[in-house]
Amino acid sequence: MSGGEDTAWVGDLVHDEDAGRRGIVTDVRGGTVWVLRPEFGTGQWTSPAPERLTVLMPRERMREER
Repeated sequence: MSGGEDTAWVGDLVHDEDAGRRGIVTDVRGGTVWVLRPEFGTGQWTSPAPERLTVLMPRERMREER
């Protein structure tokens, strides 16, 4: 299972509109809760609303830039 073109998925850098911050999706639990970590630093938070996550850089491009 993978995310659609407009849906954030594991490895994507996103902007979480509800949290007002950028992060990287680290897990999708049961297809209903997205787990994110800060782009820099430690910690994590969850988002139950993938439609509120804007993909800033897809996982494929993130891999290329590392």
